[in-house]
Amino acid sequence: MKAIAHDKTLLTLAVAGLATTLAACAVGPDFKTPEATKGERYTAEVLPDKTAATPVAGGEAQTLKSGAQLPAQWWQLFGSELISKRIEQAFAHSPSLAAAQAALRQAQENAKAANGGYWPSVDLKGQASRQKVNTAASGAGAGANSYIYNLYGASVGVSYTFDLFGGVRRSVEAQRAQADYQRFQYEGAYLTLASNVVTASVREASLQTQVAATEDIIKALEEQQRITEKQYELGAVALTDVLSTRTQVEATRATLPALRQQLAETRNQLAIYLGQMPAEQDDATLDLGALTLPQEIPLSLPSQLAQQRPDIRAAEAQLHQASANVGVATANLFPSLTISGSYGAQATSGNLFDASNEIWNIAGGLTAPIFHGGELQARKRAAVAAYDEAFANYKQTVLQAFANVADSLHALDNDAQALQSRYTAQQSADQNLDLVQQSYRAGAVGYLNVLDAQRQQQEAKINFITAQAARYSDTAALFQALGGGWWNRDGQGDAAATAAATTAAATP
Repeated sequence: MKAIAHDKTLLTLAVAGLATTLAACAVGPDFKTPEATKGERYTAEVLPDKTAATPVAGGEAQTLKSGAQLPAQWWQLFGSELISKRIEQAFAHSPSLAAAQAALRQAQENAKAANGGYWPSVDLKGQASRQKVNTAASGAGAGANSYIYNLYGASVGVSYTFDLFGGVRRSVEAQRAQADYQRFQYEGAYLTLASNVVTASVREASLQTQVAATEDIIKALEEQQRITEKQYELGAVALTDVLSTRTQVEATRATLPALRQQLAETRNQLAIYLGQMPAEQDDATLDLGALTLPQEIPLSLPSQLAQQRPDIRAAEAQLHQASANVGVATANLFPSLTISGSYGAQATSGNLFDASNEIWNIAGGLTAPIFHGGELQARKRAAVAAYDEAFANYKQTVLQAFANVADSLHALDNDAQALQSRYTAQQSADQNLDLVQQSYRAGAVGYLNVLDAQRQQQEAKINFITAQAARYSDTAALFQALGGGWWNRDGQGDAAATAAATTAAATP
C-alpha cells in the first residue's frame, strides 16, 4: 500500500511538473518595451530658459522648468473659469469622447472573452424525440412490424484544448494589448478635446477683440470722413481727399464680414466640441486680456516623453499586439491536443436518471499540421511583417512627438519676441498717426499721408491682437505635446485607468 501511495505521489508530481512546463512554454517573441530615447534636450540648439517680456496682458516672461510635473488639469493654469466650465461640459457631452469610451469598453470585453480560452468549456445538453423505426428495413423479416417510441436524453459535455505551445496565451496577450491601445486612444481623445476647447476659446476671444478693434477704427475713420466732407464744402480740401477717405472707410469696413465669419465658424466648432448644436450656444464670451499666461512651464525630460504621450503609448500597444500575433501564428505550426467527454442518461421511458440509463464517453484528439499548402508559414511571415510595420510606425510616432515638442518650444520663444515687436509697432503706429494728423491739420502733409498712417495703425493693432493670442494658443499646444499630465490625475479615476485594472485582473 505504501508503494502504491508513493507511486501516486510521484505521478501527481510528474503531472504537476508537466503542467508547469507546458504553462511556461509559449512560442514566439516575448515583448519588451522599446528603449527610452536618450538625449538631454528636444531642440538642436539650446533655447533660453526665459522668454522675452512685454508690459501687456499675455506678455509675461515664461520660464521652462525641466523635469517638473505637468498637472492633469493643465487648462486651469490659464486662470479662466469659463474655459474650465467648457472643458467639463465637453468631457460630459462630446460624442467623440463617448465613441472613444465605447471603443475602450469593447476592447476590455474582448480581452475578457479571450481569457475564456484558458478554461474548459462545459455545456449542458437535453433532448427529446419521437421516432418511428421500420424493423423490416433493418433485416428483421417481412413480417416484422414497425414501431414508434420516444427517446429522452440529458448530458453534460466537457471539452478542453491544452495550450501546449502558448497559442491561447498569445491570443489573450494580443487582446490585452488591444485594450491598452484603446485605453491610450481614449487618453489621446481626452487630451485633444481639452486642447481644442482651449485653442478655440482663445481664437474666439482673439477674433472678438479684432472685430471690436476694427469697429473702433471704422468709427474713427467715419469721424474723419465727416470732417473731411465739411472741409470740402468749405473749399478747404479737394474732392480727391473726400474720395480717399470714403475708400479707406469702406476698405476697412470690408474686412469685418471676413472676421465675423471666422468668429461664427469658431463658435460653431466650439459648440461641436461641447456636444451642442450651434443654435444652443450661450452668450458667454472670453476676454483675451483677462487670461493668465502660465509663467512657469513644466517640461518633461526627453527620456520621459515616450511614457507620457498617449499616441506613443498607443503605438507601443500596437507593437505589443503585433508581437503577440507572431506567437499565435507560430503556435499554429505545432500540434494541438484536445480532450472531451460527456456524462448523462438516455431512456425511452421511465425514470431518465435511473442508474441503468447512464451513458458516458471520453475521447482525446491530437491534431498536427502536415500540409496546408504553405498557408501557415505564410501567415507567420505576414505576422512578422506586421510587427516590422508596427515597429516602424512606433518610431515614426516617437519622431513626430519630439518634433511637436521642439516646434512648441520654438513657438514659445518666437511668440514672446513677436509680441514684443508687435507691441512696439503698435505704439509707434499710434504715435505716428497722431503726429501725421497734427501735421495734416497744420497743412504740412497731404491727406495721403494720413491714410497711410491710418492703414499702418490698423494693421499694427490687428497684428498685436493676433500675436497676443498666439502666446496662449502655443502654450496650450506645448502642454498637449508633452502629454497633458494624464498620469497625474488623482486616483486615475477614469475609464483609462479602469482599463488597465480590468485587463490586469483578467489574467488567471
